[in-house]
Amino acid sequence: MSTAPRVNHEIDYKIYGEELQFVEIELDPQETAIAESGAMMMMEDGIQMQTIFGDGSAQQQSSGFLGKLMSAGKRILTGESLFMTAFTNTVPGKKKVSFAAPYTGKIIPLDLQELGGTIIAQKDAFLCAAKGVSVGIHFQRKLGTGLFGGEGFIMEKLEGDGFAFLHAGGYIVEKQLQPGEVLKIDTGCLVAYTPSVDFDIEFVRGIKNFMFGGEGLFFARLKGPGKVWIQSLPISRLAGRIMQYGTYNRKEEGSLLGGLGNLFDGRE
Repeated sequence: MSTAPRVNHEIDYKIYGEELQFVEIELDPQETAIAESGAMMMMEDGIQMQTIFGDGSAQQQSSGFLGKLMSAGKRILTGESLFMTAFTNTVPGKKKVSFAAPYTGKIIPLDLQELGGTIIAQKDAFLCAAKGVSVGIHFQRKLGTGLFGGEGFIMEKLEGDGFAFLHAGGYIVEKQLQPGEVLKIDTGCLVAYTPSVDFDIEFVRGIKNFMFGGEGLFFARLKGPGKVWIQSLPISRLAGRIMQYGTYNRKEEGSLLGGLGNLFDGRE
């Protein structure tokens, strides 16, 4: 456990809910939390909301105008906006601001100080953080991982010593991999990992698995040491099932048999 003083703002928090969660952050006077645009759910009077260029971290602020532009511009590569929103407590006494998860799943609190200062996460996982946490990008170094790893060449990199909050779908599993320990998971189920974990992809062997397995052509292969966070329901899988359900039509729909079928499978 690190005992060094924090450089990032030190915030308190509480997570509410089970499947559709939100995180309530308590800010002392002049403390600030940052979040993606649209994540705010509610805030108390006395908190000032301000749109900022990039993430507002010291790393970005010390790089000059061109450096700020380059740093913020990299966020476009992850599908995020150039701008983030900062929420600052401008009055005496503690004030609270809450951020909501965008879909069914869990909010993952990460103390970057306790995790070595850096986390690699999927592109859409970041929800909010203490001011000072740098939200940058991480390029996959291996060609195969970038092409087939489920997240592409580019992931998000969170750096600092404050709290950051991720969101992922379904149930979340946190695993501590020992040195040399290998874990194979579906590529879309990876949420985040510490940089000490070796992330690679592995081809699914066997012609029957290739053609009929239904699990995709590649596994994510994670080798310890380090921590890994895994989600049981990636949003891409959920969206695919919803699309499949919405566009599926039985030949007998509208008939008596079709109506009975709908009763049995819950569609009526």
